[in-house]
Formats: sequence, structure tokens, C-alpha cells
Amino acid sequence: MKDPIQAREQGVAWSLLGNLALLVLLVAAAALLLPLHDEAWWQSPPRPLRWWLLLAALVAYAGLCLTFLRRAGGHSASRALAASQGGPPVLVAWASQTGFAQLLAERSATMLREGGVPVLTLPLDEVDAALLARTGRALFIASTTGEGDPPDHAIGFLRRVMPQAPALPGLEYALLALGDREYHDFCAFGRQLDEWLRGHDARPLFDRVEVDNADQATLRHWQYEVGRIGGFDALPDWTPPAYEPWRLLSRAQVNDGSPGAPVFDLALVPAAGPLPDWEAGDIAEVGARNSPARVRALLDELGLEDATMIDGGDGKEPLAERLTRMQLPPAGTVAGLSAQQLADALDPLPHREYSIASVPAEGEVRLLVRRMTRPDGSAGMASGWLCDTVLPGQSIDVRLRRNAGFHPPPADLPLVLIGNGTGIAGLRAHIQARIHAGARDNWLLFGERSPDHDRFYGDDIHQWQAAGWLARIDLAFSRAPDAPAYVQHRLQAAADTLREWVDRGASILVCGNATGMAPAVDDVLADVLGEESRDALRAAGRYRRDVY
Repeated sequence: MKDPIQAREQGVAWSLLGNLALLVLLVAAAALLLPLHDEAWWQSPPRPLRWWLLLAALVAYAGLCLTFLRRAGGHSASRALAASQGGPPVLVAWASQTGFAQLLAERSATMLREGGVPVLTLPLDEVDAALLARTGRALFIASTTGEGDPPDHAIGFLRRVMPQAPALPGLEYALLALGDREYHDFCAFGRQLDEWLRGHDARPLFDRVEVDNADQATLRHWQYEVGRIGGFDALPDWTPPAYEPWRLLSRAQVNDGSPGAPVFDLALVPAAGPLPDWEAGDIAEVGARNSPARVRALLDELGLEDATMIDGGDGKEPLAERLTRMQLPPAGTVAGLSAQQLADALDPLPHREYSIASVPAEGEVRLLVRRMTRPDGSAGMASGWLCDTVLPGQSIDVRLRRNAGFHPPPADLPLVLIGNGTGIAGLRAHIQARIHAGARDNWLLFGERSPDHDRFYGDDIHQWQAAGWLARIDLAFSRAPDAPAYVQHRLQAAADTLREWVDRGASILVCGNATGMAPAVDDVLADVLGEESRDALRAAGRYRRDVY
């Protein structure tokens, strides 16, 4: 089948030649008809009003032609840019009624390009099954209009492509659905598109992100996830969180001797005022900072003083304090700038997201943070700050964000909790919420590396089981000397129990790694329950995920 992009480009060329040929024919016809008039055929020059009407018509026609040429040329330029960057492009497809989805698509595409990722941006109506079949990764930004309808221009995709049954096993995708909860069918088209992609074997990189009325916190989450797709973490937030100061109460490593990276349990409280409210499943957005040593090293190279006062927009502050919150460039790229010029030239550090591991009744926000490392061996930006630099008693910028898609299911029904690694943090909050609700029908499946070193919240789990709050526990350790396993293996081995719990109305919550554990667990659920039953659980809100 012919490449649809090439076909469009060839179509533009032929249409241009056709228009030029038509113009030549019209001029020739006018020249042939001119001798039929006598010298008195034009009695007087046109009135001024008619000149203005003629000019307006010409401008309108030229503008219309320019719009069509720009649209076609823009897609050609997008393809050319993707080819010049090398590698298969990430498809960014949008369905927009008012232009907002298109704006977000362009922002997402720009962010990927700035990270060095080739991108092809198209409206959804210009995407077909052949293009999807040969695309490795795609972002879809889909709005819903009216009572659950797709945008007008997307109806062609809905009628032409979605009735087909193309197999898309090679497609990994992410989907941002825009809607308004005041309407009954909230994000209906985005949900329909997501289910169609899943039903044709495309694999979601993370669960669908649903935005209510352009909610900025949810859009930050989308940007955070897109950054992970691009493999970079230094691009500034579109809308930085409105942080509040919190105080680090304590920090302790919980996996000393582990073959994996160090993991720390952190406890935080507001620096002032009462503890805010949140629910199990909610997220802490953390504003990381550069270490004082990194800031001092840059200022020493530039010959600038730490205490120089600069205008930060909200008042005066020392230059060194300002730089702790900004992305630090190589000294050679900003040499010669004054203190104020340096502060104005830098972008703020982006936020990081962590599952909250506690509930308000515990009186503190608990986080479980793995210290990540860069290719050069240095600690990651946010995890290095949280695990190494900030000290108990010092301040951390935090904003709590609602994550309604991972809030607790009904307490009167059973709950299956599945996770790995630091994903146990989100599950711990749910177990605590169940305890406070008096719900004992809980089953925990958890996987990590070493049975001797990686039993995160092991004391809590032992106490919950002894007190009857956990009806069943299945642990899996990939580095166990005898019977190594992953969490999906434990779930598969307990297939009969899983079916029985689901038949009794159980919900399933999954928290942890999006690229290994979550897809494997999803496959087990499809195998044990059947794809239709798994999808029905998802549609009913009984199968929820918080994966990263």
C-alpha cells in the first residue's frame, strides 16, 4: 500500500500544477473573448465600492489557498524533520474540536523534539490502519465534544479505520483524553479510542490520562509521563505546581545489602499549619533541588558570589538560593552573564511524582524512593536530593495531587493488591485505608529482588497478617536462591483463587513498573479470566493501575 504521507505530498504537487493549468486556461479564454467587445464596452470605471469588494474577494481567496498549502506543507515539514532526526518517529495524533487538544499535541511533540526524539504530528483523520501498523510508538490526544461525540474531523477515523480489525502488536501508545465531568459521557471518545487500541493488541505505555476541564495537575502528570517516554527528565513543567513547604521528619534505607539500587523510606509533615487531607492512591509532586555543592561549583567557575541578591519575580533572594531550583547549565554556555542575567536565563527544575504510602490518620506523608543513577554514576536529580542531600528538619517543596483513577474501591468487597519494587508504597496506603474501613478481605501479591534484603514494609505486612487484615500474601523474589519468581508467576499459580475472588466481586489494584511487571500481570489476567472479563473489570473500575 502506498505511504499516505507520500501520497499527500504528491497530491499537493499535482493540485498545484492543476491550479496553474486552470489559471492559464482562464487567461487564454479571456484573451479570446476580448475581441468580441467593441471599444464602448466599458462605459466607465467601476465604482470605489466595487473595487473594495473585488480586493476583499481576492484576499479571501488567497488566504484560503494559503491555509490549504500551509496545512499540507506543515505535514510534509513534520515528516522531513522526523527523517532528518533519524530513527522511527513517534506519532503524535490529535482529535480536537476547539483547538485545545491540538495545542497539547503540539506541546507534547515539541517536548519530544527538544529531547532529540523524532516526531510526526498529524490530525487523527489523516491516520490510517497502515500507518498505525508500522508505527512503534504513538501519543493520542483526543477530546470529546457534546454528549460523548468525537470532534467533527475525527468522524472519518471513527467510520473508516475503527471498523477495521488491524492487528497492532508492534504499537506502544499513550492516550490523553480531554473532557468535562458535567457531561454524562465524560471523555467518551478518548475511552472508545483507548479500548479500540487495546482490543487490537496495541500496548499502553501507561494507563489512559483523563483531564477534566484542562486540569493543570493532570496535564503535569501527562507531561511527566511523556518525558519518561522520551527518556529525559530535565524539561520544565508547562505549569509548575504551587508547592507548599514540608519538613523532612525522617529518612531510612530499607534495603541495605540489596543487589538493587538503595531504597529509602521518608516521612514528611507540613512546615506550618495542619496536615492536609488526601486519599489512598494520591500522588506527591516533589520539587527537587540541586545540592549546594553543585551550585557552589558553578558559581566558582563563573566568578559569581553566592549571596548576590537577584530579583526572582516574587521578591529579592540570594543567587545561590535561586539556583538550587533551576536547571544548571555548563559554565561555558553562560560565562560573562551577570547574576541577574544568569537567573533570568535558566529554566526551573521539573517536578517528580511519588505514590503516597500512608493515609492522613497516620499523621504524616510517607514516600518510598529509590535512588536512581545517571549514566555517569551520579545520583538522579530528584532521588539524589531526597535520598542524599536534604537532611531531617529541612524543607522540601511538595504538592499533593488527587489521583481519582486509583482511589479505593468499595470497602465491603474483596481487594487484590499487586505490585513490585517501590510500587508497594501505593499498595501500603490502600491496605491502611482498608484497615481504617474495617475491611479484612485483602490479598497482597508483591515482587522484588532479594528475599533477605528487599522486604519493603516487611514489619507492617507481618503485623497486618497476624491481625487478620491480610487474608493472603504471595511474595516473589527474582534473586531467591531457591524458586526465583516474579509477581506474575505467583498470580498465575493462584489462578483458581483469583477467579474465585473476582467472582465474589473483588477489585484489582496494580502499582509498580509499567514496562515489565504491569504488562505481564495484564497478560495473566487475560489468560486466567479471559480478555472480555478482564476488559469488563477495567470498564467497571474494578481493575485499576498506577504504573510508572
